[in-house]
Amino acid sequence: MANDKESTTKDEVLLSDRLSDKTQNDVVDTSPSTSDTSSTKGKKPKSSGNGLLWFVVLILFASVIAMAGAGYWYYMQQVSTSQTITAAQQTNTDQIKAIESERATLSAALRDATKSNSELEKAITELQTQNANLALQTESALEQIKNMEGRRPADWLIAEADYLVRMAGRKLWLESDVRTAILLLVNADKRLKSLADPSVLPVRAALAEDIQTLQQLNPVSQSSVALALSGMIAQIDKLPLDTFEKPKAVDAQDTTLSNSTDDWQDNLAKVWRSLVDDFLTIKTIEGPVEPVLSLEAQFLVKEQLRLQLMHAQTAALQSDAGLYNQSLQYAQTLLIEKFDTQTSQVSGFVSALQNLLNTDVSRPIPSELASQQPLERLLDSRVKQVFGQGASVL
Repeated sequence: MANDKESTTKDEVLLSDRLSDKTQNDVVDTSPSTSDTSSTKGKKPKSSGNGLLWFVVLILFASVIAMAGAGYWYYMQQVSTSQTITAAQQTNTDQIKAIESERATLSAALRDATKSNSELEKAITELQTQNANLALQTESALEQIKNMEGRRPADWLIAEADYLVRMAGRKLWLESDVRTAILLLVNADKRLKSLADPSVLPVRAALAEDIQTLQQLNPVSQSSVALALSGMIAQIDKLPLDTFEKPKAVDAQDTTLSNSTDDWQDNLAKVWRSLVDDFLTIKTIEGPVEPVLSLEAQFLVKEQLRLQLMHAQTAALQSDAGLYNQSLQYAQTLLIEKFDTQTSQVSGFVSALQNLLNTDVSRPIPSELASQQPLERLLDSRVKQVFGQGASVL
């Protein structure tokens, strides 16, 4: 477009130059005729030739103007066309960009759709697998239900009996509660008895053995022994100790002073005897001499006795017969050596302590129950294999 405009402009310039050169030549050519006319005043002027020349000039000038106007019009048309083409190109460029952006969006949507489709296919495959597994489990459960006998619902009593035996073991080993353990085993035997099934007789025999073993244990209540020792510990501070007592003077003399001046010698002797008696006391004792207990020693003796009784209490609760007897024997030795056994309080305390020494607190609890393993095997064969893992939580 720019090259066409430049060529058009150059053609117009050349044409204008040619027209101007021709006009000048015509003017130069006509000037001698004018001088000739002026010099030869008698000759007739050539008006027809000059008119024709001017007519041609006017035509050429009009042609130049027409050609210049046509060139300008053509130039403006070319400029307008160029702007229209440029705007159209810009519009096409914007449309192409919009199309490319829309294409990219569609491509991303297509990729997302493809990914979602693959995930859905994967999920459908997993669901189909799970459905197949559930179908197999359902068929297996239906087959097991078909194989169940009419009295199978009563087999849940076996699970109850197993639970009772487990609870009996916890009471026996964790709490040393023999009485509750025996009651739980008896209830377990009742559950199996209600089945009326000869196949559970071996388990019932093992239960009877466990019940008999627990009933033959030491019936002494350990808590009762511990409570008796607690009562004795509370009475320790009231027990009198065997301490030294100042003897009473049997041959005490009268130290009352006389008012008479004649008895000054007797009064002086009485004053001397009172002073000596306040500082010195003489007593004759036959046999070994025992030291006098201080307040700290008395407190220590009572605390030692209390400590031994507390050890015996702990040993009784733990069925430790060796520590129990050793602690009570040491406490009895302290009572005899350090306390006044002539009093009723100490003598009664010693008698109660001797009764506790004669009490057997040992209780050899069995480490396992004979019925536990057979009952678990029966539960596996009669319940767990029929109902699957649902019974394993019992």
